[in-house]
Amino acid sequence: MSERQSLTARLDAGPVICAEGFLFELERRGYLAAGEFVPEVALDHPEALKALHVDFQRAGSDIVEAFTYNGHREKMRVIGKEELLEPLNRAALRIAREVADARQGDLMAGNISNTNIWDPGDPDRQSEVRAMFTEMVGWAVEGGADLIIGETFYYAGEAFAALEVAKSSGLPVVLTIAPMAIDEMADGVGVVETCQRLEQGGADVVGMNCFRGPATMMPWLREIRAAVSCHVAALPIPYRTTAAEPTFFNLSDDAAAVPSPHGRPFPTALDPLYANRYEIGAFATESAELGVKYLGICCGASPMLIRQVAEAVGLETEASRYSERMENHFMYGKSERLPEHIVALGDRA
Repeated sequence: MSERQSLTARLDAGPVICAEGFLFELERRGYLAAGEFVPEVALDHPEALKALHVDFQRAGSDIVEAFTYNGHREKMRVIGKEELLEPLNRAALRIAREVADARQGDLMAGNISNTNIWDPGDPDRQSEVRAMFTEMVGWAVEGGADLIIGETFYYAGEAFAALEVAKSSGLPVVLTIAPMAIDEMADGVGVVETCQRLEQGGADVVGMNCFRGPATMMPWLREIRAAVSCHVAALPIPYRTTAAEPTFFNLSDDAAAVPSPHGRPFPTALDPLYANRYEIGAFATESAELGVKYLGICCGASPMLIRQVAEAVGLETEASRYSERMENHFMYGKSERLPEHIVALGDRA
């Protein structure tokens, strides 16, 4: 890591941006199936995955996170493709390493996440989950990862197991949780307590990602930031969750002329509930004012929103060359080249 500062050194110096949300964005682009949400794109269309990494990188992401979310053994069994597990993981890690190495100073992260089979009362299931984490972390180390990201855990016990395995790598660890609408972890452990215990267990960064939008993540971030001394992460979904509907799982859209066949907007009819770029920028600004330095966006992220996060905390990105310049817009512009009668149409448009 001679040319790359460690994660904690970067965070000590200022904000670090990490783009997540590959599932939704690649599904929108036509490279994976909604519902399954398995990252076969690393094998089927590596050029598309690399292009998205590069787009996020240009938009300000300092960390290239290998797209292995849902790329664990159990998920591959569900879709009947367990034999692709190791090739998929190694391909995703190789692509992420290549993109990170193309820009001096960028970090590459291995990734482990919720398995959806953790059972607080079943030691055999817990052992199975640990084994899945162990093989994925092992591949990440072999693939040259600079850190391990464990994310989207809604069971505290699974988060603790993920941290234990990730720490065994000797690499820095980011561990983010995703409490559901019950406002505690699914095994009854408090949200803030979980983050405290993760810090005590040696996580370099703790915090929250996914499930919750800015409005329903921010109250928890305030409590977490006040309760831990390590660095804190904030990676919300870019959707307008509310106190009544705190996660994207329970968002409703009564105005939809054609309702989702799944009975709720999640995950394929969330579009009308999207937060705009200015709301995301305001969230990033408020987070930074709290002392939260590890920032990003999860499911629903686009490069434009990552740029908005980066610029909100004072960073100029490669993509900032194309940030909005409304002074040249025919309706909003101030240029003397714009005819007054055309600009005036804005009031009637």
